[in-house]
Amino acid sequence: MILLVGFLLSACAPAPQPPAAPPSGTLRWSIEGVDDIARLDPARLADYQSNIAVNLIFGGLVRLGPDLAVIGDGAESWRTSSDGKVYTFSLRENLAYGDGTPATAQDFADALRRTISPDTGTAFAFEFLKYIVGAEDLRNGSATTLSGVRALDTRTLEIMLDSPRGYFLSQLTYALAFVVPPGKIEAAGDNWINSAFGSGPFRVKEHLAGEKLVLEGNPSYWAGPPGVATIELLFFPDTATAFTSYRSGNLDIMGSIQGGIPTERVADVRGIPDMRSASAPLLRFIGFNNRRPPFDNVYVRQAFAQAVDKDSLVRQVLSDQATPVERILPPGFLGTNLPITTLSFDPLGARSTLGLAGYVSGSSLPPVTLTYSRDTDTEKVAQALQRNWRDTLGIDVSLQGLPIKEFIARLDSMVTDPTNPETSLQMYMSIWGADYPDPQNFLSLQFQSDSPYNNGHWSSSEFDQLTSEADQISDPARTAERLKIYNKAEQIAVRDVGWLPLFTPEVNILIRPTVHGLSFTPQGIIAADWTQVRIENAQP
Repeated sequence: MILLVGFLLSACAPAPQPPAAPPSGTLRWSIEGVDDIARLDPARLADYQSNIAVNLIFGGLVRLGPDLAVIGDGAESWRTSSDGKVYTFSLRENLAYGDGTPATAQDFADALRRTISPDTGTAFAFEFLKYIVGAEDLRNGSATTLSGVRALDTRTLEIMLDSPRGYFLSQLTYALAFVVPPGKIEAAGDNWINSAFGSGPFRVKEHLAGEKLVLEGNPSYWAGPPGVATIELLFFPDTATAFTSYRSGNLDIMGSIQGGIPTERVADVRGIPDMRSASAPLLRFIGFNNRRPPFDNVYVRQAFAQAVDKDSLVRQVLSDQATPVERILPPGFLGTNLPITTLSFDPLGARSTLGLAGYVSGSSLPPVTLTYSRDTDTEKVAQALQRNWRDTLGIDVSLQGLPIKEFIARLDSMVTDPTNPETSLQMYMSIWGADYPDPQNFLSLQFQSDSPYNNGHWSSSEFDQLTSEADQISDPARTAERLKIYNKAEQIAVRDVGWLPLFTPEVNILIRPTVHGLSFTPQGIIAADWTQVRIENAQP
């Protein structure tokens, strides 16, 4: 992550190279897990699938490069005040929307206000941007403007935070902070998906409901016309069908960080040049309701953690298509170079720890239920965990698989009503993925005592103090110090089992060797420069 202090100019993306040839060819890209996309609005992100399209159509001040560093997008440079609270962005002179209209600093200010406004934005959007001065007043209705954001002139935008935030630039790479053409989304209504455009490299050419979304190059894109003429985003309800379509030659890209090659088909394509692999910035974990027995007792949580054989789980249940983990931050994530002491598989230790909780054996515990969103893989994982806890602790954990919407509703209800036995969950299996590559997104956002995403109500005053301190370090010269503070906080969350980490999925996708200029990263597929993306031997 790039942060600058003392009003120094940032290092931004290198100037784009001129395209070697006119745009040509169609890039066929599968979107798995849906049969359509309902909305294209950065302020109202609905799911990962629509986010793929949003990132192709819209743009922000900054974006992530292939190495996941923050680089300039709509902003050609920026500077940060010496106290780390004021960011000043200089927009590119040729920044424009897909209809040719210039994108201005005021447009960015209006877009951020729109994202936070209760009339448009979501609770998550507010949580995401709440440290911008005036965000809370706008959200609660006591103000109609976002006082901390203002256009100093047509090309200069100032954003003021109420406190330094070392992760703020990284947050701005997420679509919630993208600019939208003023008034166009509201004016178009339901028809917007058929003609959507922003300041990104593409705009919508055609939407065939239930089939595909066709994009064409934005002729006004600041970097120049994209190297491919069109992109077809084809909808597939399941990854198996998308895989078959790819193998039949009907796709150029198949898979994403939330829906890669089906596990049972990986062996069919392992070793071919099309296959790309990465550890997804996702963590599958067990959460505990710290407000309901028996998981209000730290020793019970520790015993359950020590009773799980993650290596066998990954090997036998997931066919080695995942990485067992013992910490909160996913492998390779910023800060994981610093070690922590873990609660590894230890059957004898698990039984001893359960004794410290006051239970002679697992059979003396009150009834325990593990709840999860029902699908084939999670069902298998739940059954393996059930065997671990029975064999090691002598407790028969009941399994409760729910439809995903019901599971999410029950999980959300725990935020305000964690002790209601009718709606709250006792123990649950869930997943969290990085919105942006910074430890704050996993640690502070999920575990601080007052966070609305702390579903299990785990709490530690020492953890809160440490993460709050690390969150507010914005000086790049103190990055090592910041990560050490997060490391101390992560150690507390692992020791006291805020979550029981299980594994990080290995994601395998397919990109034809004829496609050049795209990189598969833990944050998804990224183009360093869309003007240089090519399809070899493409027909105009």
